[in-house]
Parts: sequence; C-alpha cells; structure tokens
Amino acid sequence: MPINMDGKILSEKIRNQVKDEVTAITAGSDKTPGLAVVLIGKNPASQAYVGSKKKMTTAVGMKSFSFELEDTVSKEEVLTLIDELNNREDINGILVQLPLPKHINEQDIINVIDPDKDVDGFHPFNLGKLMRGEETLIPCTPYGITKFFEEYEIDTKGKSVVVMGRSNIVGKPIANIMMQKGEFANSTVTVVHTGTKNVDEITKNADIIIVATGYPNTLTGDMVKEGVVIIDVGINRVEDS
Repeated sequence: MPINMDGKILSEKIRNQVKDEVTAITAGSDKTPGLAVVLIGKNPASQAYVGSKKKMTTAVGMKSFSFELEDTVSKEEVLTLIDELNNREDINGILVQLPLPKHINEQDIINVIDPDKDVDGFHPFNLGKLMRGEETLIPCTPYGITKFFEEYEIDTKGKSVVVMGRSNIVGKPIANIMMQKGEFANSTVTVVHTGTKNVDEITKNADIIIVATGYPNTLTGDMVKEGVVIIDVGINRVEDS
C-alpha cells in the first residue's frame, strides 16, 4: 500500500522538539536565542515566507528580529547591516531572504554572514564542510528531506537516488548529503537537469526521487517504477482547473 509522508505532521513534531530545546537553553538564564531576518523589497512571496518564519520563531520561544529594507537600498548599506548583526550578541542566526533585487549580488551578501550564524547554510564555508561530510549548518529544505527519511525509516543505503534540479538551495546540497556515508544517506546519486537527455530512462530505475524544480509536471506517473519513494519540494504556480 502507498504511504503518504505527511509534512505537516512532521513539521509540528520538529517544532515541538525545538521548543523543548529552547526551553532547556533558556531555563535559569537571561539569554534567549534570537533569529534576524533581512527582507529587501516587497516581493509578495518573500513577505509571506518571512511572515511565516517570524511566526515560527516566536512560537518555539525564540526572539525574532526583522529588518525590512526598500528595494532601492544599496549593497553597501546591506553589507553594513550584516556586519552589525554579526556582532550582536543577542542574535544567534541571520537569514537574508532571497531573491534579492537585481542590483545586489546575492553571493556578495551571503559571503559576509558569519558562518556560525548562517542558518540557511549558504555560506561557502558551510557548503564546503557539507561537501566534505563534516558537521555544519545545512540548508533547511535539504535537511527537511533527510528528516522525512529518518521519520519514516526509509532505507537509503545503496539505493539509487535521483535528484531533479541542481539549484544551490536544494538540488546540489541534497545530492551531496545523500552521497555521504551515514544513516539515511550512503546512496548512489544521479542529478538530472535541463541539460539531461532521456530523463525518464533514469527516473524509471530510481528507488528514490527528489523533485526540486520550479516547473510543474517535471515528474509524471509513467516516469517511475512501482514502489518508488518520491519527495517533491518544488513550488509551482499553476492555473486553477
């Protein structure tokens, strides 16, 4: 029988665990973990994401710091803000909501975030440690995928894993995670993307498929074998039928 891996139930379970951890940290102490979120511009999707992150931060007992800047802000002003956040003791994590306005290079901003406060795991230092299989801060969506495997006890050792998409945010990190030695990893990984030919021939042989693209219908029923495990983390806007 097919198994539906319910993300809402798992996310609630993880939030409760984090809340207990925050409570333990703050017990008998006047220090509370704090997360700073930087939002540049008024992109509706980004505003929604930031609103959700602020809500979840406070729900688990952490302090939420929000810094909303106009989309006309200069790169230098953003760099100055990041430097200030790096040096604030009441801020333990920094998250810059992407995408940024076209006149600001995303990597220039990510590169100046203190790696120890880089909760997105996008800093080259953290990505390098991830590739080496060292303990580090991991991008949230790839980390969430691994929690699915753990929660539902999905056997990944030696399995054929196909990752659809090669973004720096999901595709590349999860491919690196799944090829590392360790529990709920240790897989044989193939990454398919817009340059891949005969994609269906590859997906039909996959034991696990992780869909991380921005296009609907990237994977269809005729492209998979019976018993395959599919995790879809792509977000797509489609017209109502």
